[in-house]
Amino acid sequence: MEAARSFLQLTRPPYVLKADGLAAGKGVIICKDIREAELSLEELLIKERFGKASEKVVIEEYLEGTELSVFVITDGKNWKLLPEAKDYKRIGDGDTGPNTGGMGSVSPVPFASEEFMKKVADRIITPTIVGLTAENIDYRGFIFFGLMNVNGNPYVIEYNVRLGDPETESVIPRIKSDIIPLLKSLSRKSLKDQIIAFDPRTAVTVMLVSAGYPGDYPKGLEIYDLNKVSESLVFHAGTAISEKGDQVLTAGGRVIAVTSLDENPAEALRKSYDSANAINWLGKTFRNDIGADILKI
Repeated sequence: MEAARSFLQLTRPPYVLKADGLAAGKGVIICKDIREAELSLEELLIKERFGKASEKVVIEEYLEGTELSVFVITDGKNWKLLPEAKDYKRIGDGDTGPNTGGMGSVSPVPFASEEFMKKVADRIITPTIVGLTAENIDYRGFIFFGLMNVNGNPYVIEYNVRLGDPETESVIPRIKSDIIPLLKSLSRKSLKDQIIAFDPRTAVTVMLVSAGYPGDYPKGLEIYDLNKVSESLVFHAGTAISEKGDQVLTAGGRVIAVTSLDENPAEALRKSYDSANAINWLGKTFRNDIGADILKI
């Protein structure tokens, strides 16, 4: 704790504190001043807010820019790019309130131009794959690159060895080609022979969450009107079937994601929000500004 306090004195606000373990996507705290940072450090290190996940805390440089999630699939030697996405972590409109596991996503991302993505490939993706090979790590599967666009340059925030949630709900629907041969090619190290086709339409995902999330929230509430959704894909996350099998119930913080696709980004947004409004349960909550910052609608 003393070492952390001393280090904070050497850096400038805002401060980024990160639990060095799995914390369900909620282990990052951005603090606007040193007092808030010290209190958050006490919560993490002393009060063990995330249990073993916060036994160690990383203090990171704050990057000013727009986040972007880039995904590749690799057979350990070759790699292919998947559709990129932008997710929205904070609970409230305008990126306010605490971090969550994700409140929605959009794909494609308008600022991910050919020039920008070449920088991502040359500076980040290729060196990562080369590094895995150099360290004799035979990794085959998805790699998630959590990036920040800082004045047109990509910086790495995090890696994950999986697809992201809720980005997956926007990314997978935009892959037009059959994904099964793609996955099978990884075991044979023949990914280079595969062709991935993208759907050019915009995908917008809106996450519906329980009242109180990402804090304490009730479970077991009946979900109504799922049958009223006709223009969107409905992904069940924190749901369960009642004992009699006649009800769909809430069973988690992030309950349902709805994804819509359309050539017109405004229509994709409309479809997802119409679906979000159609589904109901007591205390249903969602953000009203998914995509508003980058789609410029």
